[in-house]
Amino acid sequence: MQGRYERLKRSISPLFFVFFLFFPLVFAVQVQAEEPPYLTDLLESARQKELHKDRYWHTLLHYKKGSFGMRSLIDDPKFFLSKEGKYHPEAELEATIRAFFQKADDETKHPVCRFIARYAWIKEKLNLDASQLPVPECRHFEGIMNHIKPESVTLIFPTSYMNSPASMFGHTLLTIETAYRSKLLSYAINYSAITTETFGPLYAIKGLFGFYKGYFSILPYYAKIQEYSDVNHRDIWEYPLNLNAEETKKLLMHIYELDSIYSDYYFFDENCSYDLLFLLDAARPSLDLTDQCNWWVIPLDTIKTVKKNRLITGVVYRPSKTTKIKHLASLLPKSGHKMALSMAKGDLEPDRLLEQKISNEEKIRVCDLASEYLQYEYSKKDLTKKPYQDRFLKTLRVRSLLGEPDEDRYRVPTPPRPDEGHDSSRFSLGIGIREGDLFQEIKYRPAYHDLLDNENGYKEGSQIVFGNTALRYYSSDKRLELENLDFIDIVSISPRDEFFQSISWKIKTGLVQKVMKDGEDHLVYELNSGGGFAFKNDFLGLWYLMMETDLNVGGALDGGYAAGIGGSMGLIKGLTDFWKIHFFTRDIYYGLGDTHNAFEAALLQNFTISTNTSLTLEISRSKAHQFYQTEAKAYWNLFF
Repeated sequence: MQGRYERLKRSISPLFFVFFLFFPLVFAVQVQAEEPPYLTDLLESARQKELHKDRYWHTLLHYKKGSFGMRSLIDDPKFFLSKEGKYHPEAELEATIRAFFQKADDETKHPVCRFIARYAWIKEKLNLDASQLPVPECRHFEGIMNHIKPESVTLIFPTSYMNSPASMFGHTLLTIETAYRSKLLSYAINYSAITTETFGPLYAIKGLFGFYKGYFSILPYYAKIQEYSDVNHRDIWEYPLNLNAEETKKLLMHIYELDSIYSDYYFFDENCSYDLLFLLDAARPSLDLTDQCNWWVIPLDTIKTVKKNRLITGVVYRPSKTTKIKHLASLLPKSGHKMALSMAKGDLEPDRLLEQKISNEEKIRVCDLASEYLQYEYSKKDLTKKPYQDRFLKTLRVRSLLGEPDEDRYRVPTPPRPDEGHDSSRFSLGIGIREGDLFQEIKYRPAYHDLLDNENGYKEGSQIVFGNTALRYYSSDKRLELENLDFIDIVSISPRDEFFQSISWKIKTGLVQKVMKDGEDHLVYELNSGGGFAFKNDFLGLWYLMMETDLNVGGALDGGYAAGIGGSMGLIKGLTDFWKIHFFTRDIYYGLGDTHNAFEAALLQNFTISTNTSLTLEISRSKAHQFYQTEAKAYWNLFF
């Protein structure tokens, strides 16, 4: 027993020796790991003031209340200093304050500099003593500010371009004007999805479900303009904002923090328009623009929200290349169009224009039209560099001999402003009669514009409708039914002329009531698409021809489906400033599945009462499965 005790004593003794030898070191490490008293005081002050609940802190971190509590709309983990930061504002605030006391060899990577907007706000709220920090200021950011000398901010709106899936609603971005006083040398702040997708339906599907990453970027304004592959088709509206120098600096602080940080991009809400509002909220905390938006945000809605909050001080209109070409062409007869095109194509030497028996003013316009069209063709890469330079220089040489034009007539007329058009959501109350049966109808359209709506501020011949829903109640048998639910209904009617050979197209999908063999209505799923040509003249207005395909799926159909092909034609004309008509006919033969023919003709009229109210009258005649139907209805529409 004594020997066993001695052996145990000898085995424990080294452990005690090691413990007493290294205990001072362990204690020293624990003391060193303790927070500095000043940091402890700051954290306690932040808790007492409940800074994590401050709306500006939520703005800087893009926090919003969701179905399951608070969360940040930013998805990049690099943006958060706490592992719980995306969902816990308090944890992120405390992690940020602690991070300011970290040591770093590279000042630009230190949290004081990396999160300069957070630092400036926390420093102000806690009266933070910068001398207590390893990095007391961000000299890198201040150097940027001294270099660019920001002076003002402008909201930019490139209008919609229907043939580009990413541009159907238009776009919004900001520019920062500097002391250089040149608009093209200002900096453009842009938020967009990173994608090379050109197939519209696939782009829309991915965008709806957040499959793209969205990033902020800062480029010179001229470079951003060049970046748009469709810029030649898009007019640009510029809205100067009344942000002062200090507010502009706050905006730049926040965008500095968002450099290389991504958020999942969603087509309807977390898009270019919505995320841009966080920058303005960061610039002027009293705005709270992001909370004024619906669950969907469209670029036009962003402009109206900014305008409603009295940020806009004016407007500048910059017509696109195609708008300029069309305006120049409108000042010439058809013979002038032919000469300009012949010069641009190299079939007519510019010198020969001087021999033409036309006025000097007309020769000037022909030269200028040829020059603009040459630049357009070259920008589209339809013309290589050598023939472009040769034809362009020859045209300019002749143009220099002709003198100056009448500048007033050359100036493109300013169209109605986008921010003064109707709002994007629409509610409708209607009444009608169908084969002797009276019905009432209620309709709701979340977005955005159809062919019959007043086009002031919108693109002529364009229709973008999402979620249009109609409920119909028949008084005779007290029956309520879903008349239609249009998931998407997009139409682009682009008139063709000598200069632009546009293709018109349409796509529509959703649920709709259709007459079946039993003579009764049945709800079916419909997918309709088409393409064709459109033309415009003063007498007929805008008229079009399209080939169409149509697919119906439903239990009431023989075989459960009907697939067909056919065509449509129609015309759209504004008879007065407030009265517009749309007449169309459509004939589809369903040769697969439930075989039958369907024909429809309709006359639709819209009367604009005010910017956000209108009256619609519709009358139609249709035939399907040997059943004829006539329907007439009237709607009162409210846009909001």
